Amino acid sequence: MFAANFAQAESAHGIAMYGDPALPLDFVSLPYANPGAPKGGKVVFGNTGGFDSLNPFALKGTTPWQLRFWSYESLMGRSWDEPFTLYGLLAESIEVSQDRSWVEFTLRKEARFSDGNPVTAEDVIWSYETLGTKGHPRYRGFWTKVEKIEQTGPRRIRLTFNVEDRELALLAGLRPILQKAQWDGKDFGSDKIEGAPIGTGAYVVSAFEPGRFVTLSRNPDYWGKDLPLRRGTGNFDEMRIDFFGDATVLFEAFKAGELSAVREFNADKWDSTYGFPAVSRGDVVKSEIPHSRPSGMTGLVMNTRRAPLDDWRVREALLLAFNFEYINGTLTGGAQQRITSYFSGSVLGMRPGAASGKVRAFLEPYADSLLPGTLEGYTLPQSDGSKRNRGNLRKAVNLLTEAGWTVTDGVLRNGDGTALTLSVLIRQGDGEMKTVTEIYARALERLGITLTAETVDNAQYAERESAYDFDLTRFRRELSLSPGNEQRFYWGGTGVDQPGSRNLMGMNSPAAEAMIDAMLTTTEPEDFTAAVRALDRVLTAGRYVIPFWRFDTGRIAHIKEMRFPQTLPVYGDRTGFMPDVWWYQAD
Repeated sequence: MFAANFAQAESAHGIAMYGDPALPLDFVSLPYANPGAPKGGKVVFGNTGGFDSLNPFALKGTTPWQLRFWSYESLMGRSWDEPFTLYGLLAESIEVSQDRSWVEFTLRKEARFSDGNPVTAEDVIWSYETLGTKGHPRYRGFWTKVEKIEQTGPRRIRLTFNVEDRELALLAGLRPILQKAQWDGKDFGSDKIEGAPIGTGAYVVSAFEPGRFVTLSRNPDYWGKDLPLRRGTGNFDEMRIDFFGDATVLFEAFKAGELSAVREFNADKWDSTYGFPAVSRGDVVKSEIPHSRPSGMTGLVMNTRRAPLDDWRVREALLLAFNFEYINGTLTGGAQQRITSYFSGSVLGMRPGAASGKVRAFLEPYADSLLPGTLEGYTLPQSDGSKRNRGNLRKAVNLLTEAGWTVTDGVLRNGDGTALTLSVLIRQGDGEMKTVTEIYARALERLGITLTAETVDNAQYAERESAYDFDLTRFRRELSLSPGNEQRFYWGGTGVDQPGSRNLMGMNSPAAEAMIDAMLTTTEPEDFTAAVRALDRVLTAGRYVIPFWRFDTGRIAHIKEMRFPQTLPVYGDRTGFMPDVWWYQAD
């Protein structure tokens, strides 16, 4: 007998973090998908680096990042036209208690893995337990908040939570579901490239050569092709990922017609280097995709686990020495604005000046631990745009002196005589970061600081990043309009010592964790916004990252046969847009 369902809740086709889902029960397709899109065509994308694993859910190995999005599904699926709303995918319905202390899903009868076997409650429970205990750390935090998971009916699974956290009911719907039988007698965490885990998605790995390419083919028997959430998606017959040593070689391959599309993140290059013959002939189209999501953070992260980067004064001095205006003019022609905070460009971003109202109320209990500028207001250093950056360098010298560092014979040393030397860990093929480091190193020389570039291959980079074996390295965190539990994985104190977390800077801030708690427990949208703005202040005034430029518009160059709908999602060109809703159409 299955456990009785004592608490009453109403079954629904979707769930939103706040309010109700925008799409009705009988919706035909996602608003930014074309339900009449034709199926067919083959496209080729490019990645830099390589891969040595096809299991995107294990900690060991480096996988093509696209795999976990193209081949695997969860109980619920997102609409990227809403801040945080989920609709039934493998599950036909969802039920939650009023306080969201538990959530229950009912599986669809027709849900199938790519090998034709049905998705069972046993598969779901095994997937949650395995990912939560043996999977990549990004899945483990959620599992610690699950009191129990149980089968409550032939196709029903309930998760009960052990903490107050309103987002958990939604996160439960987003865990990837894998096939239990495939892993009988096998090591889930193995780094051997034996093949990809079996999933339920529209695409399966049909061919690969380690480090060179992966081909994914559309499953003609894909179980979910007629679901409203999937109608108009998964339109290409074949998608191949080719791997290149660096971005320059990748771009040349695109110009030569070997790739079908590339994303360009540099506005100056978009205007100056995309005039090659295929563009002039109209065989390659330049498309710009606007969005309304937060800026997120891109830049150089400083590893505060290492002295002297654990001293905020040293970090502020490094920020002052980073001549953004000059570097931005050199690399992007000054065409891209600087990121001013982690949630800048959105309603969730911190406001200028001193904290006030609910934001201040959230922060004041932690005033003694907050760095200067958090409550008073903090803005990034600005230079006059000249190469010398004299004013900011003078301020940097004063801060370094205050922190116990002085110049002796042209070298900055502390009281023990130890010279200040730093290195930037760079992934092979990241030419932009090499250029930034070279310019930055010349500026730091004037302070007596030695900065070197350390370029490693893809596998070494992943290993060292996971072990926090770096001083500075490239940092990118895309942030959404619905930040939640992932923020703890990004900034939480457990990530200081836990290998493989996303807390690369090693921050350990009770204030930041309290703001995340407030975000996850409040029932009022106004309080949620205030908590995020307060978190934004803690992060920005923490001086953990030297910010680069914003990506307010997605820029995709693609062959003319690749098409996308005219209606765009609020998240723009993000995972879930290309290639999900694109199609191939030859004139």
